Amino acid sequence: MEQMMTDQPQRTFSVHPKKFAMWLFIVSITMIFAAFTSAYIVRQAEGNWFEFELPMVFYYSTAVIVASSATMFWAMRSAKKDNFSNLKIAIVITAILGAIFLVLQVIGWQHLVEVSAYFVGNPSGSFVYVITGVHGLHVVSAVVYLFVILFAVFKMEIHSKALVRLEMCATYWHFLDILWVYLFFFLLFNR
Repeated sequence: MEQMMTDQPQRTFSVHPKKFAMWLFIVSITMIFAAFTSAYIVRQAEGNWFEFELPMVFYYSTAVIVASSATMFWAMRSAKKDNFSNLKIAIVITAILGAIFLVLQVIGWQHLVEVSAYFVGNPSGSFVYVITGVHGLHVVSAVVYLFVILFAVFKMEIHSKALVRLEMCATYWHFLDILWVYLFFFLLFNR
């Protein structure tokens, strides 16, 4: 009896290879933004720091990206129930909210110019442009990813028994949402 128990393979923890690669990508993004925020704090401590209020539109963009997490959750739930019409609607709404977020970020940059916070000049403005811009590029990639997923849904490649791609998209989307909330509060409280 003892011999039989030792011959059985032990159950190991495994992660889908594509999900593992995505998590490595998320870790690298996290490290980039940790470096940005650390550099921001170090440079701010050196002095010669132009203080300005964050544009009000950044508050609105935060609400939009948080709402997009809810619609992405709806998409995931719809896929698990094979409710394809709701899945398509939820993905499209999430992508639209992502696009609205990006437009609001650009409007926020215009407001920064109005208060004389430029990309070139005082580093306080430069940091805000770089941090929001790099995050925006990641949101662009996530919106493109949403359309790839939407195309796969139309081809019936995503359903309750094939969720890996949608799960990866949802994880990436929620990560970017959480990252923005962190960045927003970081910029809000570190002026």
